[in-house]
Amino acid sequence: MQLYLLEKNWSILKILHYEKELNALKKVNRFRQRKLYDNNLIDLASNDYLGLSTNKKILKKAYKKVKEEQNNSSKASIIVNGYSKIHHNFEKKLSELNKFESGIVVGSGFLANISLIESMVRRGDTLFIDEEYHASGILSSKLVQGSVVVFKHNDYEDLELKIKECNGRLIIAIEGIYSMSGTLAPKQINKIANKYNAILIVDEAHSSGIIGDNLLGWYDYWNIKPKSNHIKMGTLGKAYGSYGAYILASKHIISFLENRAKPIIYSTAPSTFDIALAHEGLKYIVKNKYSIKKQINKYQVLVNKYLNINIKGLIVPILINNNKKVIELQKYLIDNLYLVGAIRQPTVKIAMLRLILKLDIKKSYIKNVCKLIKSKI
Repeated sequence: MQLYLLEKNWSILKILHYEKELNALKKVNRFRQRKLYDNNLIDLASNDYLGLSTNKKILKKAYKKVKEEQNNSSKASIIVNGYSKIHHNFEKKLSELNKFESGIVVGSGFLANISLIESMVRRGDTLFIDEEYHASGILSSKLVQGSVVVFKHNDYEDLELKIKECNGRLIIAIEGIYSMSGTLAPKQINKIANKYNAILIVDEAHSSGIIGDNLLGWYDYWNIKPKSNHIKMGTLGKAYGSYGAYILASKHIISFLENRAKPIIYSTAPSTFDIALAHEGLKYIVKNKYSIKKQINKYQVLVNKYLNINIKGLIVPILINNNKKVIELQKYLIDNLYLVGAIRQPTVKIAMLRLILKLDIKKSYIKNVCKLIKSKI
């Protein structure tokens, strides 16, 4: 009986430990939770950059495509029999547009990064990863068999210095546009990758559909023709207005991922509806690229005028450096019917407002929210 009571008390103590951690987070204004926001709020917080999540024409076209198929869902892993024409056609179109040899769809951007980094960094390899790389990449780096070196954000000189100290196969991981700071990765990183024969992974989650002559992202923006050492991955839940992810690379790298990437092998294939929706989103972007680029430029100029912030994409980072104040500012904006992200640690080092210039939001609203923010910082 005494042993039972001891075990029971110990279990209670372990559960209370979680409560302690939660209370500690509340104390420093880092506590987070799910919320159902009022639909009347003007959304300037989500990654739905082009506003395609509300485009009903795209929705109807995707629904029609899925309805034509025998199966409503993927049924199994993409390696078993979950692969469909919908997956294949999207991969083919995306590869052709981006000038990569091959491609594969993945369940999410998080899984795409784990697929790439965990499987590709083998014993004797060294991964060089930007310090601001997405959390999925940082987590993946802890699972690799090889070595991991973190280099200063967008600092290609620091990257090269660290590369010179290493032997074996080299893999570099960067983002096209970084999700929080909104900064653009410099072209020089590609030059370094080519110089040292390194594999270059570019996470294009926040750049594909936003930058480049053809709105295809970082490679397109810098006019870099993909080579066998280049890999592009990105999500479908942002500019493409759907859910899921993709990886584009040479045929042999895609084949390697089919055989070694655990999230691809052991996960159910991405939803056919989500892929059909993303495909229609892609078609929309290709068809309307000139008007989209024009509107993006207008909004960038507007933000520069009112907040004196020069951006390359649609992410506007406003550093606050105070967790309590950033929450208060978010509440103030909500009271004025604007929803803007209040980003705190550990997502970022310094608390910030993250304003997204969504293209389905009127220019007058963008102007007004900039004025409201300026009046409070």
